[in-house]
Amino acid sequence: MTEKTPKIGIVTISDRATSGEYEDLSGPAIEAALRDYLSTECAFVRRVIPDEVPEIVAAIRTFAEQGCGLICTTGGTGPSPRDVTPEAMEHVCEKSLPGFGELMRTASLAVGVPTAILSRQTAGIVGKSLVVNLPGKPASIRVCLDAVFPAVPYCIDLIGGPYLEGDPEVVQVFRPKNKAKT
Repeated sequence: MTEKTPKIGIVTISDRATSGEYEDLSGPAIEAALRDYLSTECAFVRRVIPDEVPEIVAAIRTFAEQGCGLICTTGGTGPSPRDVTPEAMEHVCEKSLPGFGELMRTASLAVGVPTAILSRQTAGIVGKSLVVNLPGKPASIRVCLDAVFPAVPYCIDLIGGPYLEGDPEVVQVFRPKNKAKT
């Protein structure tokens, strides 16, 4: 890894994982999926924090300041009183990208998860970082990432983040033909 190696931040938002009540399986599931999708070598940084708006905002800001072009959160997107990830996103993001949440909910519904309509997942931009909220359930992470990842590298290109190349044997990343890296 070099100084120019792209960084990806993963934030697990869970009171129970933070307290040690259970092991964080969602953060590692995100990293595993992204390692499968990407042919670009990346440095992954992870944090586990409680469901608290100030801590979520601080973690996202810190990862953005550290140059993470992609920041994935997991957890805190449901309707329960402790689910506050979307509220934190409103505080930290400069632009919202609601299409990500719409597509992730659609993908989950398509595989028979009727409670997908309860999710408040979204995405947004913080500086040169794309922030994507993923579900807290490890099995749902791949479903949601499969749906949105083809647009992720180009979105990061558009906001001036690091160039990420997908593995074409695993995922078909979309970039306009005149936007491919030369």
